[in-house]
Amino acid sequence: MSPFAVDKRDIQFCLFEYLNLLDFCKTTEKFSAFDRETIEMSIDTMIKVATDKIAPLNTVMDREGLRFEGGKVTTPKGYKEAYRAVCENGLSAPGKSAELGGGGLPHAAMTAIVEIMASASVAFTMTPGLSSAAGEVIEAYGTEELKKLYVEKLYTGQWAGTMCLTESSAGSAVGDLKTKAKRQGDHYLIEGEKIFISSGEHDLTENIIHLVLARIEGAPKGIKGVSLFVVPKFLPAGGKPGAKNNVVCGNIEHKMGIKGSPTCTMIFGGDGPCQGWLIGEENQGINYMFRMMNEARIGVGLQGLATSAASYQEALQYARDRVQGVDIKDMKDVNAPRVAIIQHPDVRRNLLSMKAFVEGARALLYSTAHFSELALHHPDETERQNYQNLVELLTPICKAYCSDQGFRMTELGVQIFGGYGYCQEYPQEQYCRDAKIASIYEGTNGIQALDLLGRKVSGKGGLMFMTFLMRMNGFINDNQGHPALGPYVAKLEAARDALTGVVMRFQQAGMEGDMYYPVLNATPFLDLFGTIVFAYLLEDMAVKADAALQKLYAQAGAKTDEAKAKLVAEHPEARYYDGKLHSMRHFVETNLPHAQATCQAILAADKSPLTINFG
Repeated sequence: MSPFAVDKRDIQFCLFEYLNLLDFCKTTEKFSAFDRETIEMSIDTMIKVATDKIAPLNTVMDREGLRFEGGKVTTPKGYKEAYRAVCENGLSAPGKSAELGGGGLPHAAMTAIVEIMASASVAFTMTPGLSSAAGEVIEAYGTEELKKLYVEKLYTGQWAGTMCLTESSAGSAVGDLKTKAKRQGDHYLIEGEKIFISSGEHDLTENIIHLVLARIEGAPKGIKGVSLFVVPKFLPAGGKPGAKNNVVCGNIEHKMGIKGSPTCTMIFGGDGPCQGWLIGEENQGINYMFRMMNEARIGVGLQGLATSAASYQEALQYARDRVQGVDIKDMKDVNAPRVAIIQHPDVRRNLLSMKAFVEGARALLYSTAHFSELALHHPDETERQNYQNLVELLTPICKAYCSDQGFRMTELGVQIFGGYGYCQEYPQEQYCRDAKIASIYEGTNGIQALDLLGRKVSGKGGLMFMTFLMRMNGFINDNQGHPALGPYVAKLEAARDALTGVVMRFQQAGMEGDMYYPVLNATPFLDLFGTIVFAYLLEDMAVKADAALQKLYAQAGAKTDEAKAKLVAEHPEARYYDGKLHSMRHFVETNLPHAQATCQAILAADKSPLTINFG
């Protein structure tokens, strides 16, 4: 197993060269105290904690798992120490309100820190991530009393938080939930059972604060009658945990992956009164929870990036070190020297596919996080709305495309290791197992596809989709004559036209009353859309990388192809920028043709899945 590694250079590129985060900080009062040094200090601290504390724990958590006895969950040795290290370094809620115990960082920088933590261990990251999100919901919608009781403790990691939606009889159909809430003076009595609750019970913190969806007696049926409640494991008393609140863990799940994350069945009010406090207004629970869910969905996409980034770093080092076979040109020479497998074309193809995905996903997730900040702080109201449209449109792509493709990248990691990749002595098989859940929880990817097509592309009269198209069109118009990248921009333009053709066909189906055709093709459409978004982002970054590379060539006086190749071989910065160009070329040449094929498949309008008799 290689030492834990982070591609800090690409993180720097995304934040400071691609997104121009420092310019945003300088012109936004809320973040004016942040410069590159302070942001990188937080990133370096997270790398150190991840390297020293979290990454060594990842395999331990997977092999030992969690112990469940008498309703209590015990985490493996070292878990609490790693959790404390994160909290003590102010990294448990890096992007939340500094006044209330968070780190106060811009969202893009926060995303980088969470990526590093999740690369070290996805399972570990879930507890601070959920706690941070729970605190934000209470901060946004709770009473002053609730904020005072809970938010700072959740942001600092002193207490942990959860989101409790799923029930065995409801699953993704949240409106079918059966958990009840009965008014009792200034609070409610909560009664019901939730399943698949991440971090529902553990020994990391002295209290756990559950955000629970329930239906108040007499409320309307369905999603419009659901309210949100704060339900603590222990009732706060003087700022400390007091009496038990009849919140019990009935069981923990034994899972394919993320075994270090306690996934619990939680029973509320099964053995006496369980008190909960209403957040916001009655029957608005799903709207409040969506604030947490949307953040979680981007976070799940980040897990797809993190596992694939970790898998890529391991595969890259292994390919450099593993000697097997001869160079392809020497295949017939039995005496030819054996070479590292990184020289084999198929291995190189797989590595570059992984590299291109990681860089595209990083750009998408960091950009979406940054857009969410611009939607709040841009001085122009129209631009604020445009950025909000982009966030809403891109959220299901962040979640679904990054988790689907992230899992496939970990498959490539296993493949590069060969037989060893299938064995537990190396971490690749764990990355693959850990990555799979990301396409399932926080709304399955099929639901994300329906959201993209039904609410986002069609929502606001198509305004969200048009906002993205106008942004991409601006890039295409500005760069179609680029001396180096023009041909790739032309391929993106063709893919854009194919995408809009599919959208128009869906609109036609809607006007004809055919509801099934768009729904049947929603998942292929999301994959198509995600591929085009990645191609656009990789090309956009390549424009900046090419400009930087040309500047290095000029400074070095490298005018011939040989001189340029020599500079790339010897100069780390030239090599980095040249690598960005290779990532873009490979993705555009190998993935956009698949996107065009997906368009053809969707337009073929095959309805066999709807007409077959499965018996």
